[in-house]
Amino acid sequence: MRTNIVHEGADELTYEIRGIVRVAQQLQKLGVEIVWENIGDPIAKGETVPQWIKDIVAATMREDKSFGYSPTKGVVSAREFIAAERLRQSNIILNPEDILFFNGLGDAISKVYTYLRHSARIIGPCPAYPTHSSAEAAHAGAPHITYTLDHHKNWYPNLEDIRNKVKYNPLVAGILIINPDNPTGMVYPKRVLEEIVSIARQYGLFLIADETYAQLSYGREKMTPLYEVLGNDVPAIVMRGLSKEIPWPGSRCGWIEIYNKDNDPMFARYAKTLVDAKMLEVCSTTLPQLALPKIMSDQRFVGHVQARAENYRKKADIARAIFSSLGEVIAPCPESSFYYSVVFEEGVLNGEQSLLIADQAVREYIETEVEGVAPDKRFVLYLMAATGVCVVPLSGFNTDLPGFRMTLLETDEEKFKQTVEKIAQAIRTYVKA
Repeated sequence: MRTNIVHEGADELTYEIRGIVRVAQQLQKLGVEIVWENIGDPIAKGETVPQWIKDIVAATMREDKSFGYSPTKGVVSAREFIAAERLRQSNIILNPEDILFFNGLGDAISKVYTYLRHSARIIGPCPAYPTHSSAEAAHAGAPHITYTLDHHKNWYPNLEDIRNKVKYNPLVAGILIINPDNPTGMVYPKRVLEEIVSIARQYGLFLIADETYAQLSYGREKMTPLYEVLGNDVPAIVMRGLSKEIPWPGSRCGWIEIYNKDNDPMFARYAKTLVDAKMLEVCSTTLPQLALPKIMSDQRFVGHVQARAENYRKKADIARAIFSSLGEVIAPCPESSFYYSVVFEEGVLNGEQSLLIADQAVREYIETEVEGVAPDKRFVLYLMAATGVCVVPLSGFNTDLPGFRMTLLETDEEKFKQTVEKIAQAIRTYVKA
């Protein structure tokens, strides 16, 4: 074409969580039975939504207004409910006008980065969740800037790394926190959050906190929402949604809460830009917004979420017991959400190992796929071809750490244990090859 139409950040848009599906589907055609451990969809893994939640949704759908547009910022009753919950839970005053609904948090994440000034950078955790890291890198047309999560210390953030990168990179305008974290399942200790807020305060930054899994904590570290440690001066955006907690990923219903907006005129103008951008598409999906207050105010909701979190804790313990017996990996036990990340010890992978695959067609296919890939992706591809277990290489999370992420979503506990044992045995065999 006479004019280049390719976005400067086009090469930064990657999502290995779904990218690995292409190979898995081809293996299925070759007769391999796939165990899907790549994506965080509780419904796809067999979780059932309680009947009382279905009844609320069905009754809400019978209301004519559920078929119409909602206000641009979101259904008023939903925004008022969220604001009231913040006041009830933490004595935090949040103006309902500072809550903005989106078509899922993926939409929110895209808007938040797209409408930043091109040169303004957001530093985020590494391993990085690719929706955030890709969107931020694409907006800037440059690789995502990250701070280290230390797998030797429960995946806790390296505060010195954050401070140094903020101090010596004046383009950094904000810090991203994913708490509880994906892909590691780590929960930020309150003291760590307070230190990150202090760094933001010192350098005039704003914060983004993706708290998608806020109510699914089960470890020893209590989940502290960002708004409890913000103070009244540091600007921040907190992201929440229905996708994982109800769970209702198909609702595509997420929202942002904007804090301390009026303390900085530049941040206030940026927040207005997000609202203006939302006006261009009129509104977000109406039905889940109308149902939200009814579901979350029901006396059964807290018990429902706690029961799910306890279920994930049990499976995290099963996986930890198995992975801890392996000398070739480091596998800190998660404390929230339904993900488990495992890192290979340094030097364990050499990029030439393989697993025995009896079927010739499967073997020939996977040998073409492993050419030139990262060492951990090579392991993941051989694992899938040899055992059918589909996990995601950690290299797909914008990190140099070799490893993989699996889910804790399998509803059959015995099947889950067998899956983890398959992975563990594959690791033992692979590293000796």
